[in-house]
Formats: sequence, structure tokens, C-alpha cells
Amino acid sequence: MGKLEIIKKLEEAGHQKIRFAICDIDGILRSKTLLLEKFKEITEKSTGFCDVVFGWDANDVCYDNVEMTGWHTGYPDKKANIDLDSFRHVPWDDNIPYFLGDFAHDDAVTACPRSLLKRIRQQSTDAGFTAVFAQEFEWFNFLGTPNELEAGNYQNLQPITPGMFGYSQLRPSLNRDYFNELFDLLFQFNIPLESLHTETGPGVYEAAIRYDEILEAADKATLFKSAVKEIAYRHGIMASFMAKWNANLPGCSGHIHQSLWNADRSKNLFYSGNEDKPMSPIMESYLAGQLHCLPELLPIYAPTINSYKRLRDGAWAPTTVTWGYDNRTTAVRVLNGDEKSTRLEMRVAGSDTNPYLAMAASLASGLYGIRMGLKLENPAVIGNAYARQDVTKLPSNLLDATKQMAQSALANELLGEGFTAHFTKTREWEWREFGKAVTNWELKRYFEII
Repeated sequence: MGKLEIIKKLEEAGHQKIRFAICDIDGILRSKTLLLEKFKEITEKSTGFCDVVFGWDANDVCYDNVEMTGWHTGYPDKKANIDLDSFRHVPWDDNIPYFLGDFAHDDAVTACPRSLLKRIRQQSTDAGFTAVFAQEFEWFNFLGTPNELEAGNYQNLQPITPGMFGYSQLRPSLNRDYFNELFDLLFQFNIPLESLHTETGPGVYEAAIRYDEILEAADKATLFKSAVKEIAYRHGIMASFMAKWNANLPGCSGHIHQSLWNADRSKNLFYSGNEDKPMSPIMESYLAGQLHCLPELLPIYAPTINSYKRLRDGAWAPTTVTWGYDNRTTAVRVLNGDEKSTRLEMRVAGSDTNPYLAMAASLASGLYGIRMGLKLENPAVIGNAYARQDVTKLPSNLLDATKQMAQSALANELLGEGFTAHFTKTREWEWREFGKAVTNWELKRYFEII
């Protein structure tokens, strides 16, 4: 739908305002609501958006270690562009028109996650590939409002249902309106779900978003997280995509499904059609690239302090640089079915990932493997990858992972020096902020005894 057609449609529907959003480095949508007349003006050029959205953390505390923006630059506006192809309506908010934007034509592009993905996608297109991706998410749901949970210091959280009850038919019926609204309103918001069900754990859901071309898939995954939270608010529920909120419960994954197709999407290039060699040469090199790059890009898949609480042996999340056929203990799971469904599942990514960055890293790694003609160094893991002592272990905390990425020539090559420097500085900041915190664990352990 072209610009004039969109504007005509909005005017005929009587809309006086639109909303558009930029995704920051943590995957948080930062949005503005604009007068329709203003929207019409900026579709001719661009609009100013303060670059502090790339200069502060998830709690709006300004970084003291990044170069792209800061007090030293005065936090100026940068030129943001509205992507008209992202047009949709928000069905739970009076059908307000909604658009996504990015900084594709400004120097803020070095930190813009959506712009990074567009650059990697273009590399795929230039190589004759169409990248088809989807992300699935697990998240916990709690009773209460943001004010109530903050007043309680996020202690004594009450999940919406009790018990470990994965794939339950009963539990969704306790919050039937919420469960059904998730499926129905997300569909109306152009985020169709392939499935929605409970996972094992109190009040935890899992949703698989329908696959799509990679930029569309990342848009949908990013919007999904924000949309779920807004729909949950309507029911007095708070949805959390934190990777691991409770040490005694499973963490929340954000697995990324991916495949490469030819230009018109008529042929899945991962499909071999040979039972004796179930992966095509392209798929094998793509997989080898993902495994080769994984340790040096880990902070993108595990971006927070909390991410590494999820990556523990025997906790339904991978800890090794491994792959296997339909093996849920490995970093990458190979799914070989018919031509339509043959794909890879990157299982390292948690639900706290920024989808644009996680998909960009996945695609860039796979394209690197194809470009370099990489072959799989290790055979498929059969059985328990956690028990293997002969494979590479992933870094176990954000600091070690970030140091490895910051020093990586490969990360600079794949993602660009500007982005890699900015992103790793933000992760270093995250570690320093955590280092200043006095936790409940410390109080319980040291308050009286030491």
C-alpha cells in the first residue's frame, strides 16, 4: 500500500493521530503519537527522534561509556524514517494506526537494531537468498499492576495459575478471556500465532509466531512482546519476558527458527530430499557458520545479567556449542521434515533478546558459513549434550561473553565496528550496574553471620 493510499484510508476512517515506534538496543519500543497532519508531512522526508533512545539503558539511565551519543553530543535529534510497509492498526486501542521506524539514513544507524537487520538482510538478498524466520517466546504471567508489583518490591509474586502444568487444557480456562484475546487480538494486529499453550511452570505461556520473511518476522516478534504486555494490562495481569525469574523454575526461551529459500520462495534451500544426507550443502554450511560464530556473538542471544541464569545444565537451555537432529539439549536443533518445514532452531536465545539483533546475528553467522564454505567440525550430538566434556562450553556470564565479543574481529566483520563497539559498551555498562547492587542473596548470606 503506497503513501497516498494509506493517507486516504486514514482520512476516510476519521483518524486524527497515528503512533510510531523505534526499537532501542534492548528491544524496547520507544514510541510517539503524532497528529495525522504531522504524519503526512514526515512521510515526505523524515522526523526528528532524540538519539537518547540509544544512549540510555532499559531504566532510562544514561550510559557513561558510549561514543555515539551522550552529554558530549547534547543528545540531538536524529532523522528517523517511518516504514509505511509496517502499517497496522492496534485493535485494543481504538484501532489507532501504527507504524515502525528506523534510522536508516542517519549516523544513528550504527546503533539501530532494525537498520542492522536490514543491512544483513540485503546481504542475503544479494546472494540470491530469501531468509525465512520465526521466533517463539515463553513468558510468565502474574497477577497485579506495575504499581502494585513495584510497591511490593517485586517480592511474593503470584503467577496467574499454580503448578507445573505444560500443555494444559485446564489452566487457560482460568483466564479464558485473556488467553483468547492474546490469540485473537494478535491476529488482528497482523501477528498470527501458529500455537499458544501453557508451558511447564506456574502461569507460563508459550507462543509460536507464524514464520515470515526475516524483517517482517523480526517486526512481529518485537511487537509481540509489547503487545502481550498491553493485552495483559487489560486483565490485571503483568507479563514478564525475563529469562529466569525464579531459580527453581525453568527459564523463558526465545528460540529462533530459520531457513533460506530462493528469491521467489518457491524452494527451501535447506531441504536435501535425500534421507541419507538430510541437510543440503547450503544448510550444512549455514549451520557450521552459526556454531563457529556463536561464542563471539553470545551477548546478542543472552544480553542481560539474568540471561545466564537460564543457560544452565539440565535447565532446558543449551550450554555448549553443539548441534543435533531434533535434540533439545544442543545449541542448534536441526529439524528435517518435508521441504516446507526443514529448518534450524537456534535455542540459545532467551525471551529477553532483541529480535532484530538476534535474527541479524543468526543470519549473518549463517551467511558467513556459506561464504566461507564451512563444514561441520563435530558430528551431531546424540543424547545429552550437557554431559559432553569434549565440546566447547559457552561463557557463563555477561562479562566474559562481552569481553569475547568486544575483542572479536569476527563480530566487527559481521556486524560492523560501530555497532559492535556500541553494543558491547552497553553490555559492559549493564555488568557495572549489576555490580553496584546489593541483592537479597547477599543480605541473607552475610547480614548476620559475617
